[in-house]
Amino acid sequence: MRAPLAGVVLAGGASRRMGRDKATMEFSGRTLVERAVATLAARCAPVFVVAAPGQPLPALDAEVLRDDVRGVGPLLATARGLRAAAEAGQERAFVSAVDMPYLTVELIDELVGPSVRLGADVVLPWDGRDHYLAGVYRTDLAPRVEALVAAGERSMRALIDVVDAQRVVMAPEQRALTNVNAPSDLS
Repeated sequence: MRAPLAGVVLAGGASRRMGRDKATMEFSGRTLVERAVATLAARCAPVFVVAAPGQPLPALDAEVLRDDVRGVGPLLATARGLRAAAEAGQERAFVSAVDMPYLTVELIDELVGPSVRLGADVVLPWDGRDHYLAGVYRTDLAPRVEALVAAGERSMRALIDVVDAQRVVMAPEQRALTNVNAPSDLS
């Protein structure tokens, strides 16, 4: 039996490097946010999308949550998603960036196993670097994340540095962990 898991997609807003909203960029006939929601929905329930205030999104089979303010980084959005997942009764959530068009259910399952077995606060894939926005997080971390945000922290590393974080070593250049940083990455 698979461990229950909520899904949280961080849709963000306009990317500085891309100059536009990644969530609504099309790739293989669907927007990146539609792709992310479909992948997470195949493994997670419920699925939440955390979006910037006023960020336009297509109709999604997920609950859309809005950040209160723009431009404060992924930590605040993660807190909002973890809180919603906890309120939905889930102990764990897979937190994903919207810009990972090749994310797979198999990668999610590879991380859920150690999360349950080890009882870690966070389980991240590691392929030479941490992938903070492709990991399994305990939903009871929401108040801790909110406290970090209130203290002025903005980076995911601030959270990982103060919790029980475990890494799962992945093969180099894991396609499922590819993220889009430029329009050319989509071709």
